[in-house]
Amino acid sequence: MQSHGGGSGRKQHFRERLGVLRDTVLHRQVRQHLPQGRWTRRHWIHASLFTSIGIMVATIVPGFSNAIPVQQAQSHTTLTLRLPEPKLSNADGHASDNWQLVQVRPGQTLGSIFEELGIPAATMHRLLENAGVKSALGRLKPGMEIGFDLPAAGELRTLRYDRDPIHRVEVALVDGELKETVIARETTTRTVVLSGKVGRSLTRSARKAGLTSANINSLTDDIFKYDIDFNSDLKPDDRFSVVVEQTWREGELLSTSPVEAATFTVNGKLYSGFRYTRPGGKPEYFSAEGRPLKKSFIRMPIAYARMSSKFGARRHPVLGTMRMHKGVDYAAPTGTPIMAAGDARVQFAGWQGGYGRTVVLDHGKGHTTLYAHMSRLGNIKPGQRVAQGTVIGYVGTTGLSTGPHLHYEFRINGVHRNPLSVTMPPPEPLSGVQLAAFRTQTANALARIRTVENLIYADLQPATPAAQTQVAAKAAPAGKAKQG
Repeated sequence: MQSHGGGSGRKQHFRERLGVLRDTVLHRQVRQHLPQGRWTRRHWIHASLFTSIGIMVATIVPGFSNAIPVQQAQSHTTLTLRLPEPKLSNADGHASDNWQLVQVRPGQTLGSIFEELGIPAATMHRLLENAGVKSALGRLKPGMEIGFDLPAAGELRTLRYDRDPIHRVEVALVDGELKETVIARETTTRTVVLSGKVGRSLTRSARKAGLTSANINSLTDDIFKYDIDFNSDLKPDDRFSVVVEQTWREGELLSTSPVEAATFTVNGKLYSGFRYTRPGGKPEYFSAEGRPLKKSFIRMPIAYARMSSKFGARRHPVLGTMRMHKGVDYAAPTGTPIMAAGDARVQFAGWQGGYGRTVVLDHGKGHTTLYAHMSRLGNIKPGQRVAQGTVIGYVGTTGLSTGPHLHYEFRINGVHRNPLSVTMPPPEPLSGVQLAAFRTQTANALARIRTVENLIYADLQPATPAAQTQVAAKAAPAGKAKQG
């Protein structure tokens, strides 16, 4: 190892060499300009100039030499450190350190999962002897999560899976025997109001607010479809508020209930709907006054279709003669589903002359509807009861038809009526005890919605489209009549 003194000697030697070089240059310059004889005034001026230059060089060069770094030898010291002993948690069988979680992929089987983890097939068959394991894991669903307790260099110790949203099952292998443990998982159910503006897309805004696809379908197909045309009526600033119950577990949203109540404000007009179940019936949606929102008949038994021919006298497109058109035609692509206009019994389903494939429904009280020119019938047969909205067939061009369309007729006691203008009696409203219970439920839901909307839309000024907020409502007061 070279000492620091050796470094100082090399530095001193470098300075001396620079001094010699400097003196040599100055000597040569002076000799070139000094006269051999008597000096003149000009010679003295040159001598003074060279002397000044020499002084400057003498000042700068030593500083430059000091600025040049000289690499110095560095000393190194090696220390011996004692490291802590490694933890043997994987070897001593600490279960919490060895869980491997597998999320089932589409097409994946239990056998392929065991093979990927290197677990013998015999172990899998031993586990499947447990009825619960066989029932839960015999047919896997994509997204399902399975846990494996696999200690290092050891065999499978415990298998776990969720039997349902609130129960986890652990099946341990102890000395070749199966030991099952069911663990209850705590869940929390909250009533919330999901609110938002339509923005550019109702579906996108509703999903961003927290509504499920089923919730959105309830808004458009069950609650407001008789009052709002979702294809043409909506504007970006129109808003919706929906009351649902959400179930959470360990910070994870497990499920969202059907829509309990909803309001929709379109062009400043408020529409509302509330879910209620009559004794012995099924859940329905009612107006704030207790009238069913579901009308007796759907005006258009086919969605997203164009009316191609109205009710009344016209020249027949095939026969070429003037005759009464006893229904309404809706042009649509072949295969478009056709729905029952109302709850009914199937009176006829088959071929009927110029109508082609036809279905006739009897709705009671002398009301019947006819659907003609179908490409094929739905899964129905004469005498069967069907609910409003049931698919009874598909658009076609059978019979006397020039193109795919639905011919739809409405008859009252055998007399043809215009389906677009016929007035139907309103459905029977709630009354008595049912109406009182319904109003209690309605008041609670409306209070929740008003609280949220007052926070979000207090200024009633146009806001940024698709501004959504989810607010957890307070617990319902005691005595709430929960239905459905």
